[in-house]
Amino acid sequence: MFKIEQLLILAFAICMAVANAADSSPSESASSWLTQAQTEIKARNYANAINTLVAANQSNSADWNNLLGYAQRKKSPPDLALAERYYQSALKIDPKHRGALEYYGELLLMKNDLAGAEQMLARLDKVCVFSCEELRDLKEAIKKYKSKN
Repeated sequence: MFKIEQLLILAFAICMAVANAADSSPSESASSWLTQAQTEIKARNYANAINTLVAANQSNSADWNNLLGYAQRKKSPPDLALAERYYQSALKIDPKHRGALEYYGELLLMKNDLAGAEQMLARLDKVCVFSCEELRDLKEAIKKYKSKN
């Protein structure tokens, strides 16, 4: 009987860890700046997303830093140095931020830093207990990178 209780407790703990790891997207009560920036990014309007994020000035938010890094990396021409600083800030605030780990890995590939991208992949692998979209996306990006080089 005791072993069954232990297994149930372990299963519950694993479920809670997975639930928390999967919760990297903003809550339903997300700030308007976050929702607006995400909408602009989906529309590939990176300049407007940057303006929205800069106006919000939420530098203590991992999501804010991650989205600003993403918009800086995706705009034309990209500002990789600035994007990298924002990703690093996001990861300093939240070392397990799945989006920042994926996007920073992709940026590192753009800089021909395969080893750095693989480090981000290893960190994602620890965060995504049973895999996640960010892990799969970065794995695919690394696979494509390797096939071209």
